[in-house]
Amino acid sequence: MAGTAEIPKTTPTFDFKAIGERLRAYRLAKELRSEDVGERLSISRAAVYNLERGEIVKIETLEKLASLLGVTLPNLLGVESEYHDSAVSYFERMRQLEARSKRVLANFDPISFLLTSDAYPKYLRAMLEESVPDALTGDGSKRLNNEVLKILAARRKYYEDSRPSILSLIGVRQLEQFLHHGLVGRLGLPAGIQLERKLAARTEVAHMIEVLESDPIGVQVGIVLDHVPSENFQIFEEPAAVHVAVSPFRLGELPNVRAGIASITTSPDAVAMYRRLIERLWAGAAKGRDGAKVLRGLLDKN
Repeated sequence: MAGTAEIPKTTPTFDFKAIGERLRAYRLAKELRSEDVGERLSISRAAVYNLERGEIVKIETLEKLASLLGVTLPNLLGVESEYHDSAVSYFERMRQLEARSKRVLANFDPISFLLTSDAYPKYLRAMLEESVPDALTGDGSKRLNNEVLKILAARRKYYEDSRPSILSLIGVRQLEQFLHHGLVGRLGLPAGIQLERKLAARTEVAHMIEVLESDPIGVQVGIVLDHVPSENFQIFEEPAAVHVAVSPFRLGELPNVRAGIASITTSPDAVAMYRRLIERLWAGAAKGRDGAKVLRGLLDKN
């Protein structure tokens, strides 16, 4: 039509490195090796490795990958939001995002795994094993726990080597429950074990007191006296993007890595809302020596 400007055709752009990271996370959750994926898609293991490294890939291949991994194409592409019904894929994505972030703002129930003592991973393994119902113990549960612990170890190593900036919120009510139960995977453990685990929980709170008093570079901890959400959430601040991750998976007493759906989004609304929540909780939190004093009061009462 005369006088009408032609609408230019555009091709959507995707972050193929991020797609590759999600591909790896979902693959791990499905307990598939690179060669398994390659065999089912009739491509080489090296090709799968390159895809996970961020190689540009045809949309048809992405559709096949999404179908194989049991997710939707938008989820694999990361169109604003992605969802994880596996703790393995979720913690792998956390590891990936932490490695790219200049700062992480977090609320964990009860304490960020990255800020726990060196003894905590040993107790976490015991808690994860105890948390599995007797009727469901077996190789599948062991593989799940082992894979989760493997990813957590990689996260911890990166944190210790790189020391990214972390702002962590810790709820007093969550810590009270932590001290009450001890580091247990289920209730009703023998009295001797229960006592040992309660002492271990006290050790973790004492470790957090040391963190508050030493004020390590890059770490900010706020002890929240107000209610905090029961869900775990984080904001990952990357140079080129900001992600919000919300999860039902928890690594404290009575841990859960078996059931739940976590989400990761770059939605501006979600980012803004969680920022406001963190800012409000942080403003009223006890910090430094004031925070340490609050935790000492908890230990005195428990």
